[in-house]
Amino acid sequence: MMNENYISQEGLDKLKEELKELVDIKRPEVIDRIANARDLGDLSENAEYHEARGDQSFIEGRIQELESLIKNAVIVSSNKNSKSVSMGSTVHATCDNGLKMKYAIVGHSEADPASGKISHVSPIGQAFLGRSVGEEVSVKVPSGVLKCKIDKIE
Repeated sequence: MMNENYISQEGLDKLKEELKELVDIKRPEVIDRIANARDLGDLSENAEYHEARGDQSFIEGRIQELESLIKNAVIVSSNKNSKSVSMGSTVHATCDNGLKMKYAIVGHSEADPASGKISHVSPIGQAFLGRSVGEEVSVKVPSGVLKCKIDKIE
């Protein structure tokens, strides 16, 4: 499958929840806004109508995106006994600049570096995949090359 979306069960549940809200709540709301704006008359100068149509376009696009992500979902789970980093693993590492990092390796659709979740296709994610505790990885970053030693895999 070319469009596989590697995702945790938790991530898939969040996508389904967002889709349900868009379909059951947001879509009907914007349809009502469009209908009410149409009742105001001349559509060419009706800012409310144009804003609602823009919102509708965004909502419909997001619904299509979510449906595709859910349809192509491949559930990954962490293997707590794994000796090497894989999808679903949480990696603890110490870098040569003294920075300690902890990242969960996730699919691209649930990546959120600020929350400690990095994509398996990101430079750091790719550097960690398949590596074991004690191994050192080098990651090309904008400021040069960052070297990190894997301390723990969960």
